[in-house]
Amino acid sequence: MGLLNIFKRKTEEIDNLDLSWLQVDMHSHLIPGIDDGSKSMEESLELIRRLAGYGLRKIITTPHIMYEYYRNTPEIIGLGLEDLRKAVLNEGIEIEIEAAAEYYMDEIFLEKIVAGDKILSFGDNYVLVETGFINKPQMLFDIIFQLEMAGYKPILAHPERYQYLIGDKKLFEELVDRNVFLQVNLLSLTGFYSKQVKDFADMMLERGVIRFLGTDCHNVRYLDMLETLPKHKHFDKIKNLALLNPSL
Repeated sequence: MGLLNIFKRKTEEIDNLDLSWLQVDMHSHLIPGIDDGSKSMEESLELIRRLAGYGLRKIITTPHIMYEYYRNTPEIIGLGLEDLRKAVLNEGIEIEIEAAAEYYMDEIFLEKIVAGDKILSFGDNYVLVETGFINKPQMLFDIIFQLEMAGYKPILAHPERYQYLIGDKKLFEELVDRNVFLQVNLLSLTGFYSKQVKDFADMMLERGVIRFLGTDCHNVRYLDMLETLPKHKHFDKIKNLALLNPSL
């Protein structure tokens, strides 16, 4: 084998993905058949087996609750979690499974908070919330305020993917100043979504404002790309963030 081939082989090698430092993945879609994530129990088990193999000790899976598309309820999610736990146990996969939700920030969600309806939280009363990708929701800060008044701690899911936020530095700084918890998708750091999203995620990494990381795993393609994460030039910095995942 020539020197050129040896060099090429070495550059193509990727370290095995180790997420034991993260301990807990708090954003995924692994309850089968209730949103745009896993479609079957077999698929869920395959994904969970791989996530456990990365060294995670717990998964908090977060199905969408979005009135127009995924009308999930705490009861639906609870039943799905029960079935998933049984299947994981039967397969002998050693990982803890919990569930919360990823709530879409709209008028319906605001009404639920104000009415005192049950909101699925995890850890220290954290609630994962998301918005549309293009336009800033008019009630963004109203919902954040109402959640906080109700004793919850909102986590904004994947802010690096929101076009309105990428283009509005003032709004981003306002979220940071308000101490809103920001959760970045690990896949964003690999360039999975786009270079623009990766650049914004890298900026947040450099700023040290990321408090949670998640896989946002929906299917096998997500994990295939996730395994390229050790190639990220700041992988060591990612591992040394002041994250709250291990406390969950």
